[in-house]
Amino acid sequence: MFKLHTLCCAALSAWVASAYDVTLGFNGAPQIENRTIDEIYEAALAEGGIVTLWHGGDETNQQDSLKQAFEARFPNITLNVTVDVSKYHDGNIDRQLATGGVYVDSVILQTLHDYPRWDDEGALLHYIPLDFFNIQPSFRDLRGAWYGVAVFAWSFLWNENRVSEGPKEFDDFLRPEYKDKLVLTYPNDDDAVLYAFDLIMQQYGYEWFEKLLAQNPRWVRGTGTPVTLLSQSNGTSSVTFTSSAGLAPTSPIGIAFPTKGQFVSWAQRAAILKDSPHPEGAKLLHNYILSEEYQAQNGGWSVRKDIPAPEGYQDLADIPSSNPNGFEGFMADRERAERLRLFFEDKIGTPQGLSSLKDDL
Repeated sequence: MFKLHTLCCAALSAWVASAYDVTLGFNGAPQIENRTIDEIYEAALAEGGIVTLWHGGDETNQQDSLKQAFEARFPNITLNVTVDVSKYHDGNIDRQLATGGVYVDSVILQTLHDYPRWDDEGALLHYIPLDFFNIQPSFRDLRGAWYGVAVFAWSFLWNENRVSEGPKEFDDFLRPEYKDKLVLTYPNDDDAVLYAFDLIMQQYGYEWFEKLLAQNPRWVRGTGTPVTLLSQSNGTSSVTFTSSAGLAPTSPIGIAFPTKGQFVSWAQRAAILKDSPHPEGAKLLHNYILSEEYQAQNGGWSVRKDIPAPEGYQDLADIPSSNPNGFEGFMADRERAERLRLFFEDKIGTPQGLSSLKDDL
C-alpha cells in the first residue's frame, strides 16, 4: 500500500509540475532573430533539413503552393505539411503536449484561442522573427509566442454565368433569383462561419435567417467546397458568403464585400512549439512566410503594415465593415460559441456528408 501511495504521489507531482501556471517563472524573454535568412537556412540544413507543419484548412491541397514555394526557395529543405480542420489539429497538439511526444514544429491554425492557452502552459517558443515589427501590432504577441501570418476573409462570391447580378449586401441573398442557388457552409461545423452568421443576425435579426432558409440553400462541409461548386461548369450552385477565393478570383467568379453588413476577417496565427524537434527549420519557415518576398505575392491583404492592400482595395484596418480583431474574442468565449453552434444545429441539423478533406469536391 505504501509503495502504491508513493507511486501515486509521484505521478501527481509530475502532473502538477507539467501543468502549473508558468507566469511567475519570469522566463518569458524571447529569442530575437539577428541572423540573415540565408544564415537561418544554413542552420536548418545542419539540423536535418526537415520542417513539420500542421496547418488549418478543409482541403488537403490548400497549402501545396506554400510547400512548393518554400522548397524551391530553400533547396534540400523538406516541408512536411498536414492540412486538417483546426478544431481537430489543436486536440492532437494537446495530446502531443500531454504525453511529451511533440513531433510537430510549427502550427498555423484558425483556433486563435488556443495560442494564449498554450503559451500559459509553457508550450510555445518565444521567438521574434526578422519582420516581426512590421506585423500589425494587434496581430502579434508582445514576446513572439504567436503572430499572424495570413489574413483570411469571407467574401460574397457568385458565378457570373448563372445569376444576372451578384449580391452587394446580406439582404441580397434573399432575392427570389437566388432561390435554390445558394451554397453555404454549415455554421455549426466551422467557427469562422459561425461567427459570420452571428454578425449577420445581430444586425439583421432572426427573421433574416428564416427568410434565408426559405431560399433552400445547399449546406456543405468545408469553406473551400462552395468555391468548388460555384466553379463547376455543369453545376447549379451560384452564390455564397461562407468562402474565399482571394481578392482577384478567376472568371467566371465575381467578388464583393458588404459595406453595410459586417464580413469576417482575421489573421491566422502561427507558433513554434518549444519542444519542436526542428526549431531552426520552423524559424526558417516563419521568417519566409513573413518576408516581403512571400507576403507581397499572396494576392490578398497582408499581416504586414508596410505592404499595401492590393490594387482596388482599402487597407483592411480602414474598412469599417470588418474588424479583423473581433474573431479572437468570439473564439475565446467557448461557452457562447457552443450555445450558438447548438442553436444552428437545431435549425439545420448536424453537418451531413464526408469531411471536405475526404470527399472529391
